[in-house]
Parts: sequence; structure tokens; C-alpha cells
Amino acid sequence: MIYRIFAILTVAAVIIGSLLLARQNAAPQATTVQQATPDEGYSARDAQLVQTGPTGLPLYTLNAATIRQLPNADQVQLSQVSMSFQNGGERWTATSEQGELLRGTSQIDLTGHVQVSATIPGSSAPIRIATDALSFDSRSDIVSTADPVTLTWSGQRLDALGLVADLKAHRLQLESSVHAIVTPSR
Repeated sequence: MIYRIFAILTVAAVIIGSLLLARQNAAPQATTVQQATPDEGYSARDAQLVQTGPTGLPLYTLNAATIRQLPNADQVQLSQVSMSFQNGGERWTATSEQGELLRGTSQIDLTGHVQVSATIPGSSAPIRIATDALSFDSRSDIVSTADPVTLTWSGQRLDALGLVADLKAHRLQLESSVHAIVTPSR
């Protein structure tokens, strides 16, 4: 009889021990929930962007040492920018220290030692424009600045406050406060 009680107690102890071990091993696992981030942004080095028109031909080509879109930002930041755009027979190139593309627009803003050069048909020398800030709208083909600007063409220099260049109309307009010394060539 003692052997029966001992056998029953041993079986009961094994069952209880098994249940306790099973409960410890079955501790709830932490569930990992990965929340979707709305916009993680992006960045690239030695990047090239090419904007094409309806015909598939490039409207402009933009090269940058770095390009960075911040999370949840409506802008793309550029550094060491070099871009070129062509309108008819005119080829325009621009360089700057920084740039910014605005999301949902066709506007590119260049800042920091902006240098623009344009080759115009029928001209023997390129037009050079120097300013601290310049905007280019690729839809309307308008290049503009409200900052001081220096325009150099065929050895002549014009200083002004503001400039608007309508590439489609082949027209460059200095806005105000123009100062120039023009020496006729012989």
C-alpha cells in the first residue's frame, strides 16, 4: 500500500513539475510591431538628375556632390551643384555651392557663389552672370534673382539689383539700380 501511495505521489509530482516547466517556457513572447514611417527621405553622392520634357529630350541636367531629401520635407537639398539647360540654340550652364528643389514645383533655387554662363547664337563671347542666389523655373524657362548681379559680356560689365531672363523669348532684363561702364570696341 505504501508503494501505491508513493507511486501516486511520484506521478502527481511529475505532472505538477511538467505543468510548472511548461508554464515557464510558455511565457508570452514580446510581439514586435513595426510602425510604418511616413517618409524616411533619401540621400545620394555624386548624383545626376535629368528632367525630360514631353518629347523625352532633357530639359535640364543637374549634377550634385550630394543630394538629400529630409524626412517629411517638401524640399531636396543639394551641394556643389552644376546644371545645364538648353533652349533652342542657347546653352546655359550654372554652378553653385548649394541648391534646393521644391517638391511639386518646377523650381530650382541655387545659392552660394552662383555662376551662370550662356552661349547665345550670333555672339562671339558667352554671357556670364554672377550672383549669390538664382532661381530657375523649368516649366516657364525663367531664370531670375532679386539679389545683386554682375553681368559680363564681350569684356563689358554691368552691375544691377535683380535680373529676369526669359529663355523662351530670348530676353534678359536687368531689374533696377543698373551701373555700367561700356567701352565700345573698335
